[in-house]
Amino acid sequence: MSQAGTADAGESSSGATEGGRAGTRGGGEGQGGGTGGRFRAVVGAYAVSGYGNYLNLIALSLFSFQVTGSAFGVGALMALRLFAGFLAGLGSAALAARTTRLRIMVGADISQGVAMTVLALCADRTPVWLLGCAVVVTGAGNVCFTVALRSAVPAMVGPEARTRANGLLVTGRSIATVLGFASAAPVIAFGGYGAAFALNAASFAVCAVALLALRPRTDAEDQEPEELGREEGAGRPGRRRPWRGAAGLPGLLLGMILLRGVDALASSSHNVALPVVAHAAEPSAPALFMTRFWVAWAVGTIAAHLVLKRAGKGRAWGERAFAWGTLAMSVCFVAAFTGLPAAGLVAVAACAGFADGWTEIVYTSRLQAAPDRQRSRLFGMSATAETAGFAVGTVLAAAALEALPALSVVGVFHGTAVLAALFLLAFAVTTARSPSRTHGSEGDTHGTRPGTGTPPGA
Repeated sequence: MSQAGTADAGESSSGATEGGRAGTRGGGEGQGGGTGGRFRAVVGAYAVSGYGNYLNLIALSLFSFQVTGSAFGVGALMALRLFAGFLAGLGSAALAARTTRLRIMVGADISQGVAMTVLALCADRTPVWLLGCAVVVTGAGNVCFTVALRSAVPAMVGPEARTRANGLLVTGRSIATVLGFASAAPVIAFGGYGAAFALNAASFAVCAVALLALRPRTDAEDQEPEELGREEGAGRPGRRRPWRGAAGLPGLLLGMILLRGVDALASSSHNVALPVVAHAAEPSAPALFMTRFWVAWAVGTIAAHLVLKRAGKGRAWGERAFAWGTLAMSVCFVAAFTGLPAAGLVAVAACAGFADGWTEIVYTSRLQAAPDRQRSRLFGMSATAETAGFAVGTVLAAAALEALPALSVVGVFHGTAVLAALFLLAFAVTTARSPSRTHGSEGDTHGTRPGTGTPPGA
């Protein structure tokens, strides 16, 4: 989540007592609670709302075409949703400074649930303006929830367990993706759009109720004034540090966020091109082609969590692991459009899913290594970069597919991601060789202890 010098939730209510602040943060496992039953229940609630979201992606797209009557209308509503998410990413740090992350997540669920309930009740005659309002609420709410959840993970499970926790979240999301996409067609066929929207609203309600009942700890305790002074003073050394990025953030972290944005731009190409290839490869059953692809992808993401869980013990993963994962993912997605037989396509999709899951876990864990006051800023910047990259990429890829074959479009887009990953690798190697690295201010790319800026294995 975006968290520039974001203050803790407790800091925003200056008159509160320590006991009152603890009450608003919730009674989660604590700093060293690990991925126990309470956090797994949070993952389950997140997966339920994720299922509703992915079901709604298909339902809302089709419903938008029915209401507007044109592809331009669908595109305009999609752009409106992405723009709302873009603005939410920019403002998430300021929001996190004024309230707790738990309240942000519950508020986002309630807002989206209300929007979907209204659409479900008005499915038979929905005006365009009402659909636009619902799209804005869901676009902004989804980003706010995601930013709050990702930046809250270290407070929920403790710094030692955040990589494993991120793996569980990725696994839950992958399962929700497959189930949401797979059930969209039968739900719409048997119950109509109203049933799809009602199911999505129910998924938000389940998640909100679960969070209120579990009350996980989502915000770290207030830091001591001495510690705050050391953190703020670290950004004002006597000599300039050329590797420091803008706004006092390490250059490698900013490089990771930029690469994530480029990766989102590249990923938009295969999301746009896959339906085109599915209809060309299997005209009689394009849905089966896409289901096979995404199920294999989901299996790969789950495998990435299992591998990181076992191989990461006692080891940290950082910028280089993220860059290599992004490079491998791009290569695999390009290979998926080379006309492979069914078995080869499944294998390549699984490899792409493994690399996708790997990069998601490593990237999220690396940003979570930042101090609590900065995490919301970082994840907000990340959400903004990803949303902007995907929006721009979707428009460019759709236009390019009108004149070029899918392989060329996907190859160019993911080739850009490969170049960006190589650039980050070179920057990480150069920074690691700098003598100033011995001071540890930038955060290691390998093997650092928790708290030094790089996530532990699990």
